[in-house]
Amino acid sequence: MRFEDKVVLVTGGNSGIGRGMVHRLIEEGARVPFVGRDTAKGANVEAKVKERGGEGSFYPVELANEDAVAGLIEQVVADYGRLDVVINNAGVGGRRAGVQDADGPGVRWSKLRGPNLDAPYFVSAYALPHLAETKGSMVNISSTATWHGNWGLYGIAKAAVEGLTRSFAAEGGPMGVRVNGVSPGWIAIENDAAAPPSGNADGSWAMPPSLMNRMGTPQEIAAAVLFLASDEASFITGQTLIVDGGLMILDYPSMPLLEDVARDAYSQPV
Repeated sequence: MRFEDKVVLVTGGNSGIGRGMVHRLIEEGARVPFVGRDTAKGANVEAKVKERGGEGSFYPVELANEDAVAGLIEQVVADYGRLDVVINNAGVGGRRAGVQDADGPGVRWSKLRGPNLDAPYFVSAYALPHLAETKGSMVNISSTATWHGNWGLYGIAKAAVEGLTRSFAAEGGPMGVRVNGVSPGWIAIENDAAAPPSGNADGSWAMPPSLMNRMGTPQEIAAAVLFLASDEASFITGQTLIVDGGLMILDYPSMPLLEDVARDAYSQPV
């Protein structure tokens, strides 16, 4: 098991992609403190971890608050004795940011910046000295929204996360700490089961969410994150891996042409 007895802190571990990471890490032998704001969801994940014989505990913390993060890192190290890996996964998209029509630019930016950028910065800054002691690693979750201007402030904050990844990789390298990122595309989480995020009334997609004509799963993101966090990626740092089923290479205007007349031309040897 790649993470046997290692302590891996997961932010946003009480739902969605983060919850998938917590369960995958338990399978790999890790001890997993995880963070969230919803105490009911956190308690549920903690109970599931214990049912599976794993070691993990939930910490309800507002990660956009620097003092709260400082206390979190201190408490985790006190409870677990060390810190080997940090996965900065917590964040909110437009559907959960709480932005109101009457909010001005500063309020809108604060609501998106706090959970998506301030949180991983504070966690990274306070965790880095402990990761230096264990020659550990860090993985930050950004988003393919960094490339799509239509995602506005969320995309700006997530683009900054990728800059944060490179900066902390440069700072952590001499300490033996690797820092990488994963940029997910459309990933199916519990909210999407009840209300598909983009599509037709019958539940089908107006445009495909990937070249595979489906959304990804939290488990698929977890697999990429665990690779980058593990010793298998020992010579990789400062990189962001896009995990989106090919979404970023799609050229939507060309798709009807490819479907109707040109597909064979691209699949046959010259």
